[in-house]
Formats: sequence, C-alpha cells, structure tokens
Amino acid sequence: MTKKELLYEGKAKRLFLTEDPNLLIAEFKDDLTAFNGVKHDQEAGKGALNNKISTELFKLLEKAGVPTHFVDMPDDNHMLVKKVDIILIEVVVRNIATGSLTKRLGIEDGTKLPFALVEFYYKRDDLGDPLINDEHCIILDLVKNEGDLEELKRLGREINTILKSFFARKGLNLVDFKVEFGYDSKGNIILADEISPDSCRFWDMESGEKLDKDRFRQGLGNVKVAYEEVLKRILGE
Repeated sequence: MTKKELLYEGKAKRLFLTEDPNLLIAEFKDDLTAFNGVKHDQEAGKGALNNKISTELFKLLEKAGVPTHFVDMPDDNHMLVKKVDIILIEVVVRNIATGSLTKRLGIEDGTKLPFALVEFYYKRDDLGDPLINDEHCIILDLVKNEGDLEELKRLGREINTILKSFFARKGLNLVDFKVEFGYDSKGNIILADEISPDSCRFWDMESGEKLDKDRFRQGLGNVKVAYEEVLKRILGE
C-alpha cells in the first residue's frame, strides 16, 4: 500500500489516500501541541512511539470485541487504517479528577470519581473544542440519531473498562482519556484516531509520576522518556 494525495493534516497526524478507496495511511508526526495549539514543539521519535502504543492498544481492544479502524502498522511512523467519516465529537472518559474537570467543578485534583464520567466535546479547534451535551449534539447534527450518542457512551465505558484493567496490571492508573469515533463504509460506529500518551493521562501507581502529555503541558520535561516507559510497560518488558 502506498501513500498518495494528502487528505488531511492535524496537529499530530497526516492522513493520505491509498490505491484502495476504503483504506488510508496515517503518518504520526513528532509535533507536540497543547492548549489548542498555542504551545507547540517537536520531540524526535514521539510520533513513532505513539504509533507503536496505539497499534498495541488497538489490537488489545479488537481482541476484546471493540471495533477499530486499525488494519496494520507497515513501519514505525505509519498506520494503515480503514477510511471513516469522523464524528465531530471527542469522547472523554474520566476516572480521576484532574485538568479541566477540577477547574470547572472545583473537585480536588486527584479525587477518584465514584464512576467513570463520560463527557462530549465539540471537535472544533476554532471554538476551542467546547464541552457539549446530548441536545447540543442533536442540534448540531453531529450524529445520525440519538441512539448513536448512547453507543458512543457505551463504547467509551467499554474501552475504559478494558484499558483501566490492562494498565492497572502494568502499574499505571488510567486517569482519563479522549477517543474519537467514525462511521465506517457500512454505517457502523468504530474507534478511530489514536490511543496514546497524547490522548490519555497515565499516573504511576506507586510514585504518582505523570507519564503522558501533561509533561509537555506543565513543562516537566522528559516527554519522550515518559512515552518510552508507557510502551515498555505495554509490551511487558
């Protein structure tokens, strides 16, 4: 499979057409961004780490019955994926209060939530990806019907159950994560985008050390080292 025309470029990935109209090639970039692109830098090797981490987690989820767009990882920086119509809703699942949740609701940072909280954010950079509710989603015509919103929530919670248990065995708390979904060629909702330290928060269970993009957001340094540690634990090395 070969890369053809550039279809889309985001903050962390480029998507290319291929000779198969149903398949795309995702190229993982070394860019690091935060605060809706206000803070920007590059870290050599970061894209390859996110690709490898996402590949392992997509395989794990597929094995557990969660449909994803993953097809293959031809090399370190590229992933072959099914073409989907992306749903412009970022699904955020939270297990521990931190980040924007603590600022909005005044919940103390690090508080374990009584259940997995699922939130929707409108995938619009120009609007700052605002928090939205079910009725907003319907008004904005972001899904085909209300049942699709329930499916997004169900899938978000299912992914959380699988990944939270998996990472607990690796000595990591899955604090929260953001996932994106799309409609495949048959109209089914499947997991897309990526699952990596760019889109998840991981805290070491013993030390509380942050092993995710918060190291960049908060200027903690050693971003690549943290991502390498996450991959190492995933692979059980």
